[in-house]
Amino acid sequence: MLLHYFTVKKQGEHEIIIQKSRFIAHIKRVETEEEAQQFIQEIKKKHWNANHNCSAYLIGEHNQIQKANDDGEPSGTAGVPMLEVLKKRDLKDTIVVVTRYFGGIKLGAGGLIRAYGKSTSEGLNAVGVVERKLMTVMHVEADYSWLGKLENELRASRYQLKEIHYSDQVELEVYVEDAEVEKFNEWIIDMTNGQATILEGEKLYLEVDVPSK
Repeated sequence: MLLHYFTVKKQGEHEIIIQKSRFIAHIKRVETEEEAQQFIQEIKKKHWNANHNCSAYLIGEHNQIQKANDDGEPSGTAGVPMLEVLKKRDLKDTIVVVTRYFGGIKLGAGGLIRAYGKSTSEGLNAVGVVERKLMTVMHVEADYSWLGKLENELRASRYQLKEIHYSDQVELEVYVEDAEVEKFNEWIIDMTNGQATILEGEKLYLEVDVPSK
């Protein structure tokens, strides 16, 4: 599992007009090529009367699957520029389909490359990008006499408090970046003079919004 990576926040679409042609970027997070192809077919069905439905996607931890399709536009003027935007943003598990309704003015190869790139870039800004960070949920159990100090120190730290459970002892669940588990353990041990029990729980990704570029 990657310690962190970037992907799109949600599914959405964004339209721009260039020289009377409509360019509609449809964007989604996908984890398999089957999902990506299904999304392409959904858009083609929805916009069956469009001149083109061009697509690009990156899938896999190391971008093992990369595809670009010009869907009838001159070779290299649509899918590849769209894919390059995804790569430049360092995105993973992302597909974009740009639907074009021709407005009567030819853009030329350079104009098409810029138009499809711009449509993809503005579409990404519209739906949003997130950084997914791999976290370990740490369980800290201690006597109630430590609750005040533990809670105050955790809330003032870079670690994110998930939940507090109250039973025979107090248990605090804390999100800790996977690479910082050892450092977190040492910090809690020092803080409680070794009187806390620390256990590693599940690993999961937390998402943080990334400012638009």
